[in-house]
Formats: sequence, structure tokens, C-alpha cells
Amino acid sequence: MTTSSVAERHDLEHVPLTSPASTSGLLEVFRKRYLLRLMVRREIQARYARSFFGLAWSYINPTVRFFTFYFVFGIVLGRGGNLENFAIHLFAGMVMVHYFTETVTSGTRSLLSNKGVVQKMAMPRELFPFASMLVSLYHTLPQVLILSTACLVAGWHPDLVGFAAAGLGFLIMMLFGTSLGLMFSVFNVIMRDFGRITQTFINMIPFMVPMMYPYSLIESKFGGGWVHTIVMANPVAEAVLLMQRCFWWTTTEESYAESFPDDLWQRGAIMAAVGIVLLFVAQRVFSRLEGRVPELIT
Repeated sequence: MTTSSVAERHDLEHVPLTSPASTSGLLEVFRKRYLLRLMVRREIQARYARSFFGLAWSYINPTVRFFTFYFVFGIVLGRGGNLENFAIHLFAGMVMVHYFTETVTSGTRSLLSNKGVVQKMAMPRELFPFASMLVSLYHTLPQVLILSTACLVAGWHPDLVGFAAAGLGFLIMMLFGTSLGLMFSVFNVIMRDFGRITQTFINMIPFMVPMMYPYSLIESKFGGGWVHTIVMANPVAEAVLLMQRCFWWTTTEESYAESFPDDLWQRGAIMAAVGIVLLFVAQRVFSRLEGRVPELIT
């Protein structure tokens, strides 16, 4: 090797300076899957640190929440009087609502919760809200298990179409939850009140989707009107209906065709497409604003 070639190899003046952090967005998250696994494992362990019941809380909390909602809306208010297996109808919706709200809530605070790592390590910051989505999914699986057990007791007759509906519902929630968590995480760093604003709207979601009441009630009261259009434009409402198609509908003796819109699958496909577009937009917004994160996160 000649002296000139060595000198050329060590001449770095022509090499542009680049940030050690990622600039390829969510693609970098998939390239660094080992970091993603570490983040997910770290969040799960942190949630149950010094907890006597540990993972059992993933079963206890949804079960208590289910019985509370069922007592109030199914027994006290009698909402499920004319609806077969109302408890399953309610819980199928609760699974989707909990997954979405948990994803958005934890995603919104993900950067602030990991500010020590954000300040000290050069890593794709999209990892934090994305890991929050996976952790939320991990804690949703016990609820699906409880729901499946209840369906088996009620005489479940599962079908492939139903499983496809549930899969599409989860896909919609993953796309929208990750998109909003991605954008809101950086908004929450810039304006600390944003997390509280988000939580205020999230508290409204359980009452804005057809789980405590059937879709037929919305159709009969607002069918064809602007209220019906707004309610059904909610991706969580679509995901709840798809989940009910998989679990609740296959446990009933009657058809309950009026409990689902005629264009359920078309709406689901449109929501998934919108979710993909929203994820792209969220990544662009995050990329533009994340440069302000290190100086504001203190």
C-alpha cells in the first residue's frame, strides 16, 4: 500500500458531517430490531417492577373494568336487555378501545418517559412510540384470551371471516394508534399540556363507539344524517364492529344483521388505507419536529 493511498483514505475533509441519529424514520426501527426488543422488554419489566401480582394485572384490570361497565350499562341501565350475549358484545369493544387508548396514551408520553435515553444516546427516536404500541399489544393479548374463553362458554362458532375481521380491526388500531402516538409524543415535548388534552379526548372514546349500545341504535336514531357520518368516521368504531363480528356475532343464535353496517368491510379497507397515509404524514411531522426534542425535553 502506497503512502499516497493511505493519505487519501484518511483525508476526511470531503466527507459531509452527518448526525449519528437516524434520518430514515420508521425504516430504521425495523433495521434496529434488537433495540426495539430491548425497549419493549424494558417497558414491560418497568411496568411490573416490585409488583407482587406482576403480569396478573393484565388480567385483573380488564376483568374489573368489564364487570363495572356490565353492571352499570347491562344491569342498572338495562342496555343489553334485548341483545343476546351483551357481555361479550361489550367486552369485544372494550378490548379494541383499551388497545387504542393505551397505545395513544403511552405513545404520547414515550419521549418524556425516556428523556434520559433520548438525551444520552443517538438512536432513532421513533423507537419509543413504536415500542409503546407493541407493549400495549402485549397487554391486550390477555384480554383476547379472556374474551375467547367467555365466547367458548357462550357457544362460540368461530369462522375464518370473523378472524379476518378481527385482524383487520387490530391493523386499523395499530396504524392509527402508532400514527397518533408518533405525532403526539413530539407535540407533548413542545407543549407539556398536550398530554392532558389528549387524555381528555381519550376519555370520551368509550362512549363514542357501539360497545355499550348496539350499532342499530345509532342507525335508527341518526341513520343517513351527519351525526351518523361523524360517529362512523371514527376508526375505533370500525375496529370495534370488526371485533364484534369475530367474537360476539358468532356466539348468537339470531343473525343481528342490523348490528353491523352493510359496508362494514369497505369501511374497514378504507380505514386501513387512511391509516397508512396517516402513518406517513405522522412520520413526516415527527421528522420535522424531532430536532427540537433534545433542547426541550429537559
